[in-house]
Amino acid sequence: MFLPSGVPLSKRIFDLMLTIPGMILVSPILLIVAVLVWIYHGRPIFFSQRRPGYRGELFKVYKFRTMTDQLDRQGHLLPDEKRLTRLGRFLRSTSLDELPELYNVLRGEMSLVGPRPLLVQYLGRYSSEQVRRHDVLPGITGWAQVNGRNVLSWEDKFRFDVWYVDNWSLWLDVEILALSLWKVITREGISQPGYATAEEFMGNEAVDSEQ
Repeated sequence: MFLPSGVPLSKRIFDLMLTIPGMILVSPILLIVAVLVWIYHGRPIFFSQRRPGYRGELFKVYKFRTMTDQLDRQGHLLPDEKRLTRLGRFLRSTSLDELPELYNVLRGEMSLVGPRPLLVQYLGRYSSEQVRRHDVLPGITGWAQVNGRNVLSWEDKFRFDVWYVDNWSLWLDVEILALSLWKVITREGISQPGYATAEEFMGNEAVDSEQ
């Protein structure tokens, strides 16, 4: 349970005050979901992947699996939307798939609130302004998530992320957590039309050429 250099101590204490009792409180749910994933998806129960975190440092993020490993005739993985199961859709719509990330928060690799940790290959595609989203710990939920989540364009997501970096406060974190609970209840912004979650960010030049 370390404190990365540059992360406000008050934010870390706030995270631990909510995460430690929170993990105890949701432990029965974690067990139930783990059993369901094992039954419907098989092993491994958890999805893990290297993601860039604070200041771009890589860490391994953990989630419950929401997809199968189904292959096409050539032995390649099917598209995400075809591998996403009914159980997986439910876990994503309720954000239950994100619960294992509490372990990342406990380890100090993530915060409860912050920009979502995205794919490693995106690091070289950000503008100098967008890369500032890594000036804070990544979060389970964030300002972009309560302002549209996956229905937002990549430009809007990054704009909200950088705004959070510049305007962070504990009160803002409290507000975002409260709004996130409402978003989970209403199940808003879970995915972009035609995608299991959102289309891949190809960089600003690719985006500009489409406009």
